[in-house]
Amino acid sequence: MSETPVEEMSFEQAMAELEKVVGLLERGDVALEESISLYERGAKLKKRCEDKLKDAEEKVAAITLDGDGNPVGTKPVEGL
Repeated sequence: MSETPVEEMSFEQAMAELEKVVGLLERGDVALEESISLYERGAKLKKRCEDKLKDAEEKVAAITLDGDGNPVGTKPVEGL
């Protein structure tokens, strides 16, 4: 596993490591203590991914159109 703190990982880094953690846990060939550590790391990685996705969703903008259907600007998307 990476030595990079979860809080410093990009979405892609966190997702890649989370996939590795899940793979190791699914195989079931790690000791109990290591499984617990992996699970805890996986939970932090999952949270990091969720937070990064939420940040990205908040930046998504809807294109606003004038009466003729021409784009005139953007506005934040509500409800994400």
